[in-house]
Amino acid sequence: MGDATDEDDYFDTVSVNSTRSKRKLNNNDYIALSRNTLYYSVPDLGGNNMEMTELQDSGHKSWRYFSNSELVVDFVLAYDEQGKQEHVQRRKTFEASLQQTGLILEREVNQRIHFVKLHVPREVLCQYAEILKLRMPIKDNDEQLPKENIVTNTVQKCLEKCRVTLDRKKFPPQKYQLTAEFSKDKPYLFDVDSPDFFSDSVKITVASYILEREKFGPEDQDRGIKQLIADGTYKAAYPLHDGKIDDAGSKRHLLFHEWASISMCIKFQPIDDIKDYFGVKLALYFTWLGFYTHMLIPASIVGILCLLYGAFTLHSDTLSQDICSLDVTMCPLCDKYCDYWKLSGSCTYSKIQHLIDNPATIFFAVFMSIWAAIYLEFWKRYSAEIAHRWGLTGFDLQAEPPRPEFLLRLSNAKKKKLNVITQLQEPVVPFWRVKLPSIILSFTVAFFWALIALTIVIGIVIYRMSLLTSDALYKDRTSVRIYVVPVTAGLLNLVCIVILNMIYDRLAVWLTEMELQRTQTEFDDSLALKIYIFQFVNYYSSIFYIAFFKGKFVGYPSKYNKVFGYRQEECSPGGCLMELTIQLAIIMVGNQAMNSVMEMLIPFCFKMYNTFIVSKRIEEADTEEELIGCNQWTADYNLSDLQSRSLFAEYLEMVLQYGFVTLFVTAFPLAPLFALINNVLEMRLDAKKFMKYFRRPVPQRVKNIGVWYQVLTVIGRIAIVSNAMIIAFSSNFIPRLVYMLKVNSDHTDQGFLEFSLAYFNTSDFKPGTAPESPTYDTQVCRYAEFRNPPDDPHKYKRPLIYWHILAVRLAFIVVYQNLVSFIVTVVEWTIPDISRKLNDRIKREAYKVNEIIIKNESERTKKRSNTVRKRDSLLSEVGSVYHDAISEAGDVKNHRSTMYYDTGDS
Repeated sequence: MGDATDEDDYFDTVSVNSTRSKRKLNNNDYIALSRNTLYYSVPDLGGNNMEMTELQDSGHKSWRYFSNSELVVDFVLAYDEQGKQEHVQRRKTFEASLQQTGLILEREVNQRIHFVKLHVPREVLCQYAEILKLRMPIKDNDEQLPKENIVTNTVQKCLEKCRVTLDRKKFPPQKYQLTAEFSKDKPYLFDVDSPDFFSDSVKITVASYILEREKFGPEDQDRGIKQLIADGTYKAAYPLHDGKIDDAGSKRHLLFHEWASISMCIKFQPIDDIKDYFGVKLALYFTWLGFYTHMLIPASIVGILCLLYGAFTLHSDTLSQDICSLDVTMCPLCDKYCDYWKLSGSCTYSKIQHLIDNPATIFFAVFMSIWAAIYLEFWKRYSAEIAHRWGLTGFDLQAEPPRPEFLLRLSNAKKKKLNVITQLQEPVVPFWRVKLPSIILSFTVAFFWALIALTIVIGIVIYRMSLLTSDALYKDRTSVRIYVVPVTAGLLNLVCIVILNMIYDRLAVWLTEMELQRTQTEFDDSLALKIYIFQFVNYYSSIFYIAFFKGKFVGYPSKYNKVFGYRQEECSPGGCLMELTIQLAIIMVGNQAMNSVMEMLIPFCFKMYNTFIVSKRIEEADTEEELIGCNQWTADYNLSDLQSRSLFAEYLEMVLQYGFVTLFVTAFPLAPLFALINNVLEMRLDAKKFMKYFRRPVPQRVKNIGVWYQVLTVIGRIAIVSNAMIIAFSSNFIPRLVYMLKVNSDHTDQGFLEFSLAYFNTSDFKPGTAPESPTYDTQVCRYAEFRNPPDDPHKYKRPLIYWHILAVRLAFIVVYQNLVSFIVTVVEWTIPDISRKLNDRIKREAYKVNEIIIKNESERTKKRSNTVRKRDSLLSEVGSVYHDAISEAGDVKNHRSTMYYDTGDS
């Protein structure tokens, strides 16, 4: 025994070049250091690493493995050999700390960018799986999922015939496994010796956790790889992709061709395989996006049916027929330069508007409000099932460490305090003197930029007003007013939105940094609040203007309400709904198309830029080294790093789209269809982007989509009021209803056009406002308002019917909002967050795991009791020698058998 002990001590201090251990790992010798760690450079293993090319012939082995070993590279650190001298000491201290935790390291130094490859041994995985409270599959698991009912089986068979389900040969269904929180003290629960027990995702998670916590300096806060990357000690830290995209044997190749391909856009997503490769957080985004996209299918169908209803009833629409057939002379749209115009010139416009503004619009608005509630409730149920299937039931985030940027900015802070959770000394930010003024300044600037966005909208409105004045230069003035002005204004608004977004995104990050938020969660929440508020104003303000303000305060020909000397815009006699539709279509569809292009173009440009920079540095170097492109770490180094805000941008884009689909769906029934088409492509383009242009992210555990669910809920509530107001004020539904019920004795809409147009005597024009050279010689012109005629004693004043219509509009908003809100509340109440089957399954699994633990612990207790009795028996018979039989009882700590001597006998 003494020899064995001496050998162990020897291997703890021996030089890595002097001898090799007799122990084996995967049938290969490896060099041993303290705590079974390995740390050696490429020259230690046989000179120049260029000799690795001999190993290339072995195929995939050398692509992501250690040199001359079968150890898989789980994580990689990269640094520049020409870094600062203080960085060298930090790296040395940090890597020594990594060794102390049990990680195996190998350094590759044959190029300008040096790499430190990390491998997480099984012992370390067991230790940190218990610390991180990971739920791992238990062995001897005979638990089966509940059998599907007849309806579910029928739907599944139909989907298989439609070829939208996954190929079972390429993505075999994963066997349902019962999971439990990992514990080294319960070896009977887990098959730790199985080679597939710890997945790549678990290995990366453990490696990242260690890298985030290990120290590199004397201070308590001198720890974590993020801080080392922030100060330039390391260039990058990342896990490796599973081989090349073209490597047919890798999971990356499978996902790239069977999931990220546009040709697979109609198929389901392999969410379990995505979770295994990217981790829960990114997989949950794709799961949510896929669920949202599928829920858009019924909304798209109903929207199309509403348009078809408008098309089929177009021949019976008296309003559009009267506009096209009656000879009505309208008052000029601007002072002096504009001429009288014929209402029949907007015939096509009125017919197109009927496709949107028809009785089916009310039904569609109510349907979409209920759809939004059902979608959120169903997602809540589905996400609970996904969280349980992925072992996240009962998961909660641990205490977060401070952000590296936070520690760097406060590195010289003198005042520190003890964090009661982490028991570490952290710098203190004075609340009243520093933090509160920073937050006030930050949100003041953010509010100022929101006002800038509103100013842009006002500028575009003035542009539209001025364009109406100048359209006298055109011969076909009606088409300019109806089509050219809205389209050009919409395009101009879209350009302004994109420019403001580019500026404000950078400004919001700077403002949030100024607030000195301690943790990443606090930082992300504050940033999300600023950006979403600004985006809400930036995207929706012009739409709100058209929906609720345009044409509502115009005045009448002899007394127009002017803004900066320009007359306000008027709605068409058919209402402003058509123009609202044009604005929505341009902003929504144009923004989605631009985002799709930029999402692929920007990562590609970054990849090309990184490759160019690395190649240029090598060309300028004095050595003859060449960048090795035959391993995974060098290939992944040229990829872009997937920042924490990358997924934030994806969520933000979809939430803004959700706003278009729900807030203004009354004016744009095709919004769900365009969103569906965009999302089908968006999923595959995002997948291609993450697989091809970004490094593999560190898996992160989350239970749900976070704050975005609350944002979606608030949008759904606002959408109820928004659609009610659009129906009440932007469409002709309420005026036509009042006309049918109160004015027309036949209770039809015959004559509604005549009812909705007021008369104006052209002799009442103020000097200098009448047309200079009128084409039509008329004494009376018409305009879209409810006012008394010129022969009335109270001419041009509001008639009583106007106030009746206004009262009905307000009453409609109240009734609609309360009725739909009640239905939504009933839907939310009747659909539980967790299904009864899932709730029973969770209880059943917890009961079964407890039964297994109780049974095995009872057996271990009996064995210990028998061991104690055996030891006592030996002690009574011999009296001098007894054996400790802990190891015979199967204790997981693997204590060596020892001998204890009675000192009295000696």
